[in-house]
Amino acid sequence: MSEVTINQVRAYTVRGGGADYHDQAEGHWIDAQIATPMSKYPEYRMTRRSFGLNVLGTLVVEVEASDGTVGFAVTTGGEIGAWIVEKHLARFIEGKRVTEIEKIWDQMFNATLYYGRKGVVINTISCVDLALWDLLGKVREEPVHQLLGGPVRDELTFYATGARPDLAKQMGFIGGKMPLAHGPAEGEEGLKRNLAHLAEMRSAVGDDFWLMYDCWMSLDLNYATRLAHGAQEFGLKWIEEALPPDDYWGYAQLKRDVPKGMLVNTGEHEATRWGFRLLMEMECCDIIQPDVGWCGGLTELIKISALADAHNKLVVPHGSSVYSYHFVITRHNSPFAEFLMMAPKADEVVPMFNPLLLDEPVPKNGRMSASALDKPGFGVRLNPECELARPYTH
Repeated sequence: MSEVTINQVRAYTVRGGGADYHDQAEGHWIDAQIATPMSKYPEYRMTRRSFGLNVLGTLVVEVEASDGTVGFAVTTGGEIGAWIVEKHLARFIEGKRVTEIEKIWDQMFNATLYYGRKGVVINTISCVDLALWDLLGKVREEPVHQLLGGPVRDELTFYATGARPDLAKQMGFIGGKMPLAHGPAEGEEGLKRNLAHLAEMRSAVGDDFWLMYDCWMSLDLNYATRLAHGAQEFGLKWIEEALPPDDYWGYAQLKRDVPKGMLVNTGEHEATRWGFRLLMEMECCDIIQPDVGWCGGLTELIKISALADAHNKLVVPHGSSVYSYHFVITRHNSPFAEFLMMAPKADEVVPMFNPLLLDEPVPKNGRMSASALDKPGFGVRLNPECELARPYTH
């Protein structure tokens, strides 16, 4: 196997769901009124598509080995990511042995430092990295979780993110994370509506079901603190990504100021071990939530998780389907996982990256057995009915 090399890397784009799960048709809950950093502008408040949240589309990276095996992965990055792969990163991938994942990552990262470090460039590196892990698993005929040391538990346990935590409880999930609808620009009335919605959901699900608020970078410190204290009587388990991701000082203060026992979580839009080092050393949060498709890939997530373990922090990756499941099942400091409810009304369990991936496992009664992840690589296939475009070649 050490003689198997990578012959070619190819980058594609695709529209309509997939890894860019905001790229949905009208009427989907994920595009309803949800507080964002753009909610201060009334013309961009009512939908997230209005300010362009869905413009990137999905990036698909394939890596083909000298024995004909093909690994692939998907993330958000679209045409920009495809250009980066084809015009820059390919030189660090092609000709390497399939086992040289660490070296490839290091070369990609250091070669893009002058225009990268975070954002689409790191998303793209993440996608290449995940494709390389998928390829290695297929060449070795092992699931990725075995490459990582094997499962530490028999099953995954999930909470659900979506507009209907009351329905998520009926489906067997351990908790429901809701999008926050109203931001600071809507003043006292908006704050009251946020708390009233939480109270309504608490009444619907009872006292023992987790309820959380996903604030998607939309709040300021004062508003977030007031929301947390107002939510205390309704048993809010955590407040997530309340502030802009670079406001480490604000997060540190928020963590000090929230009611005792309430968790402050963030990291969905953080990247690399250096960004997460700041979150942990500055005591910004209780649980870090890296997205394996955005933070630097699996190679970097391993480092981030080890750093979190040393800081006694939990790692609960942002919803990224099989790409995080294979990781979570192997880590003691990742005790549960996120499942993003991608049905338009959040009223049924459907594959997260539908329709792009085939054989994508989904929770049953809020659980997933380790054996559901036992296929080689990440265990999924590209749907041939999805129209991939290759905008660039090299």
